[in-house]
Amino acid sequence: MSVKTVHAIVRGRVQGVFFRAYTRDEALKYGLAGWVRNLPDGSVEALIQGEADKVNRMVSWLYQGSPMSQVSDVIVDMQETVAMHGFDILY
Repeated sequence: MSVKTVHAIVRGRVQGVFFRAYTRDEALKYGLAGWVRNLPDGSVEALIQGEADKVNRMVSWLYQGSPMSQVSDVIVDMQETVAMHGFDILY
């Protein structure tokens, strides 16, 4: 199993549309670890870790987002992998 960690910034209409909750639910469905939070500029930031293929599926999901969101851009970069557990919404 290859573990992968990515950092993502999601832009568009992604706050006030349950984006964080849907992101957490989707990540837990794939058995991923990490966190998601709103940023002051209206974007959403996430750190996602798990099996590489599942992380890739999660990143693909970010482009779609929650049913009421309108994603305009997703910026993803690889991160050093340090073991994480659970998936949290940060405030």
